[in-house]
Amino acid sequence: MSVLIKPIITEKMTADSELFNRYGFYVNPKANKLQIKEAVEATYGVTVEKVRTMNYGPERRTRYTKTGIQHGKTNSRKKAIVDVTEGDIIDFYSNI
Repeated sequence: MSVLIKPIITEKMTADSELFNRYGFYVNPKANKLQIKEAVEATYGVTVEKVRTMNYGPERRTRYTKTGIQHGKTNSRKKAIVDVTEGDIIDFYSNI
């Protein structure tokens, strides 16, 4: 089971990483905080102080088409906000 799916690179998370050494990741919904901490430390070589997680349910949508009403939903997601110790940096753009 791969724990980290992808980093969250938005304007808000970039500002948090510059000010507070916080980084966001989409993670496997079955992963717990200890697994997330170990995965970030192993992947990026930093020391993690704190991990906060958020579960997002699916977004449900209804479309009215000429063949009838169609119901759909997106996948549920889990986000993790990781606090890194002072002096450690995660550079997402290094291997571009």
